[in-house]
Amino acid sequence: MERSKDLNTFRATGTSVHASLANEIGLRIVRGDYPPGTILPNEAKWSETFDVSRSAVREAIKMLMAKSLLASRPKIGSWVEPRERWNLLDRDVLAWYAMSPDRGAFLRTVQEFRHIIEPEATAFAALRRTDEQMAEISQNCFEMGHATSLIERTRADTRFHLAILRASGNDLLVPLGVLIESALDHLFSFTSRELGDLHNAQKMHENIEKNIRLQRPEAARAAVRKLLANTDRIIGS
Repeated sequence: MERSKDLNTFRATGTSVHASLANEIGLRIVRGDYPPGTILPNEAKWSETFDVSRSAVREAIKMLMAKSLLASRPKIGSWVEPRERWNLLDRDVLAWYAMSPDRGAFLRTVQEFRHIIEPEATAFAALRRTDEQMAEISQNCFEMGHATSLIERTRADTRFHLAILRASGNDLLVPLGVLIESALDHLFSFTSRELGDLHNAQKMHENIEKNIRLQRPEAARAAVRKLLANTDRIIGS
């Protein structure tokens, strides 16, 4: 069996062997190489393929089971769980999902989530934000407008929206926002590349910032919906 070179690439980043292996297997599962119900290779085969110890394989499988991608039984081995059982709010799973071939479906899923959460969260932020939280939102908006690279703009964009979730004052939204951070990064990276008029997009973000700062919940909600509609058009095109 030909040994995979992929794992050596991950090792160079300083990631542990079992985490690197979990990353490689997890990516293959989410992108469809191993459909739900597939019985995966046994420890010996994985060990040979990636030139790692069996103990590393076992730890990698445990990591993927914790993310609900896999289940395992003695004498049967490990198999891929149905997609609806996967923990899609896990950072790693989201990252693998974003790299899957059906990128459009991923982006639409993220957008649907944003439509459900962000308008009301932003309205709450307009009512509840502290001065410190407002300063963070404003700073991220400023950094978006003055970014000198796509990656800087994307990161500032993500920080802007996560800061709004924190300012909403709802304890459940804070961990939820952190969990979807990877998904937002991928979405904003895509939309920033595809967007022809960054100036207009910046103005829409500044309008959201202004209405939160002036504590206008209805206007803030409307401003977010306008931004989401614009992102919908970019994805749809």
